[in-house]
Amino acid sequence: MRWFTQTLRVFLRKSRCAPPIALVLLTALLNFCPTAFGACDDPSMTPAAGPGLYLRVLPSKPLKLTKLKPGDVVEGTLSRSVYAADHKLFSSGARIELRVDHLERRRRVPNDHWPWVVKAFTPRHENVPAFKIATVSDSTGESSLQVSLISISRMRDVHAKTKNKETAQVSEGERGAVEAAASTGKKNPVPTMILEAFDSGDSARTGEQPNRTAEPDSNPPDIVPSGTRCKILLLNSVSASKSKPGDVVYARLIEPVLVDSKVALPAGSVFEGKVIKKTPPRWLSRSGTLYLGFTEVRLPEGAHFPITASLAGAQLDERSHTRMDAEGGLHGERPGKAWMAINIGVTAGLAKEVDDGVQLVIEAIVSTATDASTAGTARIAATCVSVLYMATRKGRDVVLPRFTEVDISLDRPASLHAASEFDSSSSSSAAK
Repeated sequence: MRWFTQTLRVFLRKSRCAPPIALVLLTALLNFCPTAFGACDDPSMTPAAGPGLYLRVLPSKPLKLTKLKPGDVVEGTLSRSVYAADHKLFSSGARIELRVDHLERRRRVPNDHWPWVVKAFTPRHENVPAFKIATVSDSTGESSLQVSLISISRMRDVHAKTKNKETAQVSEGERGAVEAAASTGKKNPVPTMILEAFDSGDSARTGEQPNRTAEPDSNPPDIVPSGTRCKILLLNSVSASKSKPGDVVYARLIEPVLVDSKVALPAGSVFEGKVIKKTPPRWLSRSGTLYLGFTEVRLPEGAHFPITASLAGAQLDERSHTRMDAEGGLHGERPGKAWMAINIGVTAGLAKEVDDGVQLVIEAIVSTATDASTAGTARIAATCVSVLYMATRKGRDVVLPRFTEVDISLDRPASLHAASEFDSSSSSSAAK
């Protein structure tokens, strides 16, 4: 929108009654095109051909991103085990060392924290440290990984509400290797770093071989039972304001799913789903809603079969105002005091500008107009604009950025032998 900014600047400089008119034009443009100055989502991306490793790092001390410079070393621990297929490469708690290679400018991740008026004046890019090499040390030895920073933020857990207000206790054999921790509501003083590793680093590993999560020669289970939890990572961003029903959503399994101590779904499997239903943020400060469902899983070797799964939890930024209902639907919370105070402040400023602008226009056109008549007309116009502006304010959005960690639960048992039937049915339908 650089062209609009330049045009508006010229209009402000050359027009006599530019301030109120320009403000009205800007408000109208933002109402009809809310994404003009907001943070835009990245375009949907299909999953890469090769599996990736995702590291979740908890720094050993608080980080100040603005203070980091090339050559600085960041130390921390893995807050989650790292898997490749059915192998556990690194255990949770392993030490990791990162060295800042350079600083790079990135687009800000979309969020639901503030209304558009704040986002309009917030820089759309930020400087973040770039890492290339990570050294992981644990009881099995030391490994070097080629990594790329995905995000740095303080996280909180959001889970689907249960009707009996009790946390369902599911055994590890039923839900696989995923353990969904209950949300404590406490703020984490140290931000969590999410990195993507491009090389497993097995060639650089010294000491024992990585542990397996199951017997190497064991036969896979036939059925994945209903209620099995899978921890996945979204590969494209979705939101209530920009996504449409039917849009495809991809995600990658980051921890293997076990059934009776056997690997049912190896890490790196790709889940395919879609946006089932969504309601964008609406007038009168009504928030948006978003429902996702997953219908297919593709194993690393290429076999794929149908499933039925819904959201059971997600890890969001601690400033996010999104909650989850019992069916796994995501809902934006009501605007808070700060949100409403900002909108009221903008309304007051807009009303003042319209009041002054209308009086100037009437006095310039009608030479016999009195101060009382112009003031009354201006106040009526300012009141109408204020009411219209407040009525058209939209509520909070529901935003799931790319690489958001999500827990899904199978709504019904999934047969692993349905892959061949699913492949044949897909090919026959494609032929028709």
